[in-house]
Amino acid sequence: MTTRREALAGLATLMLAGRLDAARTQGGSAPFSWDLLQQRALALSREPWRAPPPPDPLIDRIGYDMANQIEYRPDRTLWGDGGIRFFSQTMSARRAIPMMVVEQGQAQPFAYSPSLYTVPRGHPLAALGQRGGFAGFRIMNPGGRGDWLAFQGASYFRAAGPLAQYGLSARGLAINTGATAPEEFPEFTMFWLERGSEGATTVYALLDGPSVTGAYRFVNRKLADETVQDVSAVIHMRNAVAQLGVAPLTSMFWYGEGDRAQARDWRPEIHDSDGLAIRTGSGERIWRPLANPSRPLTNSFADKGPRGFGLLQRDRNFDHYQDDGVFYHKRPSLWIEPSGDWGEGAVKLYEFPTTSEYTDNVAAFWTPATSPASGARLAWDYRMRWIGGEPEAIDVARAVDCWRGQGNVPGKPPSPDVTKIVVDFEGDRFAGLVYSAPIKPEVTISGGKAVNIGCYKVDGRERRWRFVVDVQHEPDQAVDVRVCLMLQKQALTETWLYTLV
Repeated sequence: MTTRREALAGLATLMLAGRLDAARTQGGSAPFSWDLLQQRALALSREPWRAPPPPDPLIDRIGYDMANQIEYRPDRTLWGDGGIRFFSQTMSARRAIPMMVVEQGQAQPFAYSPSLYTVPRGHPLAALGQRGGFAGFRIMNPGGRGDWLAFQGASYFRAAGPLAQYGLSARGLAINTGATAPEEFPEFTMFWLERGSEGATTVYALLDGPSVTGAYRFVNRKLADETVQDVSAVIHMRNAVAQLGVAPLTSMFWYGEGDRAQARDWRPEIHDSDGLAIRTGSGERIWRPLANPSRPLTNSFADKGPRGFGLLQRDRNFDHYQDDGVFYHKRPSLWIEPSGDWGEGAVKLYEFPTTSEYTDNVAAFWTPATSPASGARLAWDYRMRWIGGEPEAIDVARAVDCWRGQGNVPGKPPSPDVTKIVVDFEGDRFAGLVYSAPIKPEVTISGGKAVNIGCYKVDGRERRWRFVVDVQHEPDQAVDVRVCLMLQKQALTETWLYTLV
């Protein structure tokens, strides 16, 4: 039952909402704080969800080419050089989102106007006039040389990272991603922007969807070697859901060196990320190479109090991609560092088939062990690091390459029911070890059986060892492989996991 204190808080929040709506329409200001935003999300959760009104039909005429003709006027940049520019609505970002600017505890609207943009004569955006709106925003680099952070579409956002190239995206929340229940995409329906000290920009967002509401705070900093976002999220459940995904990441993997049969393009590899990295609560480091499976595939990595997880682009060799247009070797990695104890749950990886580079077919997120009930309040704090290298120093060797192909016992012809997997590990833990060193692979295989296992030092490479396994399995049988190279019961490598389908 609702307490009197909760009822009064809800009433105060609804009054605040009314003042904010008036501020948007009348050009005035209203009090704003992180606490007030959380109260507003709570009050909203007690109301039925309302679908957004359909956009003006003219917006559906602003496709890819038309969107590229829209230019934001540099002199209208919020906060001037290195400030914020706003995306207009387009066919792919159709919802109009109010934008508020916060100064000294007061929020004032940043009004939409077609005069903020330059477009060719006869462009649909000009015909929209004042009926148009903002679909998102981006934070510019000094001098207007591109942007380094952008929010646009549902609850999606992304950062360019230290190599100044966009790649994978993040979301505020994932609901039923990869589950049997229908997936939901809650949206950021309103933003508040605040300029902080030492180059920080704080973004506040109100989340709304059929099953959830939420208050989000992002403190964003562009550093010399990474982009950092400190995130606080408070979620209220309108309805129970089958699966909640916290700190979700979205990426694309078409093919890599181990998936050559899927390569229909001239480029040797095409992917935004090449693996999922996990630092478990016990300190174990796990690496799961990404794949483009023949059917949707979900892997769940149970844990308690995770220390970190993320989708990484480890391969930084231009020659492996040969892409001088969109630069896959520069795509950022994204590492999530939980703050506090997230309890029991699992890091989940969802992959589904793709035949092009234009579909994000990979998602990774944390899901609590217990699905939240209707009316529940949940809160998480975490740091997001958009990086160009490894997220942390590790005292074991890393998996750096993975191949697969026809296999069988050496000396016998390839067998159609045997797949050979080859993994190279590299790191200082192998320094000084000779070919005869008693390194042994610790291997677990589920769904198939090994007909050949071995490991050895790669000739001419001082700190690289190769693991080889031939796995016999049924054609439609999923096979899970787990391996770690050991020396006298000491792990020399991170744990490498893979699923054959």
